[in-house]
Amino acid sequence: MAKHRLARVINSVVAGYYKGYLKETDQSRVNPMPFQRQVFRKLMGCGGESQFGKEHKFQNIRTVEQFQKAVPIARYDDMVPYFDRLRLGERYVLWNQPVNWFAKSSGTSSAKSKYIPITPDSLKYMHFGGMTRMLVNYVHLNKDSGIFCGKALTLGGSITPDELRRTANSSSKAYYGDLSAVMLVHSPKIVEWVRFPKKSTALIGDFDKKVEMICREATRQNVTSFSGVPSWNMILMNRVLEYTGKSNLLEVWPNLELFMHGGIGFDHYRSMYEQLIPTSSMHYLENYNASEGYFAFQDYLQSSADRQGMLLTVNTGVFYEFVPFSKLNDALAGDNSSVVPLEGVRKDENYAIIISTYGGLWRYLLEDCVKFTSIAPYRIIISGRTKLYINAFGEEVMIDNAEKALNSACHICGCDVNEFTVAPEFMKIDRSRPGERLLKGYHIWAIEFSQTGDGLPSSEFVEKFAEILDRELRKTNSDYDAKRTNDATMHRLVIKPLRTGTFVKWMENRGKLGGQNKVPRLWRDKTFIDQLTDI
Repeated sequence: MAKHRLARVINSVVAGYYKGYLKETDQSRVNPMPFQRQVFRKLMGCGGESQFGKEHKFQNIRTVEQFQKAVPIARYDDMVPYFDRLRLGERYVLWNQPVNWFAKSSGTSSAKSKYIPITPDSLKYMHFGGMTRMLVNYVHLNKDSGIFCGKALTLGGSITPDELRRTANSSSKAYYGDLSAVMLVHSPKIVEWVRFPKKSTALIGDFDKKVEMICREATRQNVTSFSGVPSWNMILMNRVLEYTGKSNLLEVWPNLELFMHGGIGFDHYRSMYEQLIPTSSMHYLENYNASEGYFAFQDYLQSSADRQGMLLTVNTGVFYEFVPFSKLNDALAGDNSSVVPLEGVRKDENYAIIISTYGGLWRYLLEDCVKFTSIAPYRIIISGRTKLYINAFGEEVMIDNAEKALNSACHICGCDVNEFTVAPEFMKIDRSRPGERLLKGYHIWAIEFSQTGDGLPSSEFVEKFAEILDRELRKTNSDYDAKRTNDATMHRLVIKPLRTGTFVKWMENRGKLGGQNKVPRLWRDKTFIDQLTDI
């Protein structure tokens, strides 16, 4: 009882200190447009003092339509020349503040790393501002929450001095790292009192060594929440149980109550986490925090028919535009007729997101696609990627299709999946037969099933699972179903089962172990599946 009273007092103090955020969140649900107009005005003002703003005559821009005419939509590659100038030490290129930090993102639709500039404004208003809003909203909804009576476990990445700034002989220094690491370095000192592990451990570059250090310290800490990518946290949590010899995480951290997750779909991880944390008091909240900005968070504890998705953040330094995915190529070619600001979106349409931010990103095309589950308030789900989807046969399979089908198949078969990736086997001509015979294509799913030990599931199980997965995918995607009907252009999918630990070894071989690195769920060819098979 005393513990609950203390928690309520702490939560009341937090809610009181951040009451402006709570009021803003309530207002954004019913009338978000004034916030977006305010963000747009600051973008034109501060951005107008940058070299980019002067080149595009921001001083003459008063409306969104004028802005769209003056500034073309940009992909990452279009912005690289500006980013490189910043990395070399040039000042005020994209924003009226110096840039000495970059969020390094592996991305899932590009093999090369990306370097996203971090300004003081983007760090304060976008990243810290978004995360603070989510936490304050959570304790407002759960007044008995004890998260501030214990510690938050964060799996940070690492930071590295920027070699480009060094070669430029600049008087200033620059660094890059995972967004989590950049935020860790800049977090207020008071945060160190409520965070675990200590900063020196969290910033260790070697993932295995970092996990080992966390395990050593784990039993001495009262961890009440953790956050990050579900897959990497699943590895960590299982290592903690192995190290402690406990059967579930509540035996290690009895007050654990919250997992704030993002980066990849959570549905097919949920049952595994529920086994690790067997309590109905555990909350799982999704948030949309990318290197480019903090965009949305789950603002309710329990979903329902009229509460799905994440609330779009409209006052954290991001101005949004949206274009229907079917019209994206036209928009990239300069046709803005289908590009709309927030008030122009429709429910259930598949949109690509265009952002302009306090970090100096101007009409920047994110690689995610979203759907609005509601427009009063504006809540979204991540429905796929602008590049990361498979359309080898006109099937247009996106991430949400694949994950929904996989979740259904796992539920039907009573199994769980650790990791997976999908690629097409393209059509080809079989010249070994008389004449030329066209071999139809199909999808290959490389899947690492859980609870199989070091071995592989039986061939009978794999065949049954493939049948069910194919059926469920046809239910979720009408284009895939059309191509599969009577094997019109595609054969049934094929599953390539992999031994436990294969994906971890593969990511380690690619230098992408830990941090915010994610397994590419859908890929354009079999490159990754061949590498996984070799392992």
